[in-house]
Amino acid sequence: MEIAVLALGCFWGPEKKYGQLEGIYRTEVGYCGGNSPNTNYREVCTGTTNHAEAVKLEFDPKVITYEQIIKKFFEFHDPTTLNSQGPDFGTQYRSEIFYLNDEQKNIAQKIMNEENLRLSGKVVTKLSELKNYCAAEEYHQKYLEKR
Repeated sequence: MEIAVLALGCFWGPEKKYGQLEGIYRTEVGYCGGNSPNTNYREVCTGTTNHAEAVKLEFDPKVITYEQIIKKFFEFHDPTTLNSQGPDFGTQYRSEIFYLNDEQKNIAQKIMNEENLRLSGKVVTKLSELKNYCAAEEYHQKYLEKR
């Protein structure tokens, strides 16, 4: 199994979409890229933690490749809107790919370049090394209780 961590705006929609794909065996919502290894929704909403809402994926690369996951990333949200997706606004709703190694970085950069060409240079997606990911336990519990 491998891990991918992606920020595509509010984490609930992407978690559901990725969770329906063959080869994705576990999803988790959380916060990534911020100043601290621990945070929560209230802190993130202040805009001062620098975290993005993110979805963490555990996947089997024999079934779905990282490249396919990144291509879906660009299908599942609008990578041309800065710090917003739909009705959600703020830096926590930014478009960002968090890579875990050089292979992921190179694949993501290649696809991002292709998408930027296709979208006339309007892609605002950030590409960053994975930093300070933490699960959104308080909201994940409430979501599971609603199921």
